[in-house]
Parts: sequence; C-alpha cells; structure tokens
Amino acid sequence: MKKFVNILLVLAAVVSLNTSCQKEDTPNENITIIVADQHEKTPFDYWLDQNFVYPYNINFQYRYEVTESSLSYYTVPADYEQSIKLAHIVKYTCIDAYDEVAGIEFTRKFFPKHFFLIGEWEYKNNGTFILGTAEGGKKILLAGVNYLNEHLAGGASSLNHYYLKTIHHEFTHILNQTKDFPVTFSQITPTLYIVDDWSSTSENCYENGFISRYARHSDREDFAEMLSIYVTNTQETWDGYIESAGGINSVAGTAIDNKLKVVREYMMDTFDIDLDKLRSTILRREKEVVDGQVDLTSVEIY
Repeated sequence: MKKFVNILLVLAAVVSLNTSCQKEDTPNENITIIVADQHEKTPFDYWLDQNFVYPYNINFQYRYEVTESSLSYYTVPADYEQSIKLAHIVKYTCIDAYDEVAGIEFTRKFFPKHFFLIGEWEYKNNGTFILGTAEGGKKILLAGVNYLNEHLAGGASSLNHYYLKTIHHEFTHILNQTKDFPVTFSQITPTLYIVDDWSSTSENCYENGFISRYARHSDREDFAEMLSIYVTNTQETWDGYIESAGGINSVAGTAIDNKLKVVREYMMDTFDIDLDKLRSTILRREKEVVDGQVDLTSVEIY
C-alpha cells in the first residue's frame, strides 16, 4: 500500500512538472521581442529608393553593419550628412556619367549593385590604407566617408584621389570579371610587377612604365589604375605623367602609352565606350560638383 501511494505521489509530481513547463512555454504578452536591424525609413532612405533602388536596383548602404565590414580593421559608422553628399556625388559623377556615355541599360546591367559605407579608412600595418574594395562583381566598399567634407573642399583632385578614382578602379575590376582584358596588356611590363612590396619600393613608378605605385602590384591592378586615373585626370595632367616617365618616346613612356591603347580598345570593343568621351563627361560633372552647381544635401523626392 505504501509503495502504491509513493507511485501516486511520483505521478502527481510529474503531472505538476509538465503543467508547469507547459505554462512557461506560453508567450508572455509583457515580453518585448527584439528584432535586429529594424529602423524607420529616413528621408534619405526614400531618396535612395527613388535614385538608386528603383532605377538601378542598387543598394547604397550607409547604415553600419558589422557583418558587411572586415573584422581585420577598426571600422566606424559613416556620418549621415556626409553619406548623403557622397550618394549625390556617386550618382552625379559616376552613375549618370555612364548613363550619358554608354546608356542606362549598360549602367543597370554592369554597375555594382551594393555600396557599403564606413566612416574610417582601413589602415594596414605597412603604412598604407584601403580606400575601397570590390567583391564578386557586386559590392563596392567606400571607406573614409567621415572625411568627405574635407576632401570636397580640396577640389576635384582630392575627391578623385580618395573616392571617385576608387569607384572607377573597382568598377573596372567588375567589368574585367564580366570579360577579362587582353593578355597583351600583361605582356607590356611582365617582369616589373612587385606583388608583395609595391608600397615600400622607392623606384619611380613612371620610369618603370607604371601610372602609379599601386599599379605595380599586379597586371589586374595595373589595368584598373590605368583606366581610373585616365578618366579622372585632364590631358595636361596625363601628359605630365608621361613626361615623368621620360617622355612618350622613352621605353617607360611607350609602355604606359601602349597600356592605354589596350585599355581604350578593350572599352570600345567590349562595351562600345569611347574612353575619351567618358573622361570628358566625368571631368565636366566633377567640375559642376566642385563649383557648387549640384545640390548635395537635398533628399526631396518627386
């Protein structure tokens, strides 16, 4: 009898425990469920919808996300107001420039679909820092956004060095991922690339047949540097680079000129883009931005 009573007590305890567990599984209406990345759309978000998302399916992401950032560097969020200015600059000097020269269908098809902004540069331990990167033909990282006002005040050359050349450089990589550049480009200065120590060499890049120190990193970086530096500089500035190489008739000057010919032919044959027309369009639009002819702060939609 005592054993039977003990069994009943155990059963009662099990029933009580099950009842208690079932009761705790019931959601409490007073508990707030936190959902990550929830935010109300700002006027800037609506402006981006109208100018980036709907016409081009481009996500211009200015809100910081650690999953989009590199954990190898210390990164900070991009300033809201300067992000607005950079969005206007990218739209007017890059996207609209390609629309004007190559047509909107080209831009819709090839221009990167994801921009991600961070406030600081990505500093490396060799004394250099990363201005931007491209990933998989889809995403461009733009760093140093919190310095935009400073470089906007510095004029077109400063804007180009820190932001716009980077966009054209990374876009060139994306175009190369779509259709690779001719092997003849790699054969112009095949033995002069410095993959690991390009940043530490004291050799004159021009006298070795390169348009920048970074161009010596690899043939792919060389190609992207050639195109991006050409379209963001005047003919006078470009001629100055050739003179630094020893003149057009020197070995190095001829090498740079031959590389430019391959880049020009690649853009025309592959994408029907006149490189000189693209340059004049980009430079005109940059001048209009620097001269204050473009409103960089408005987020009005129509």
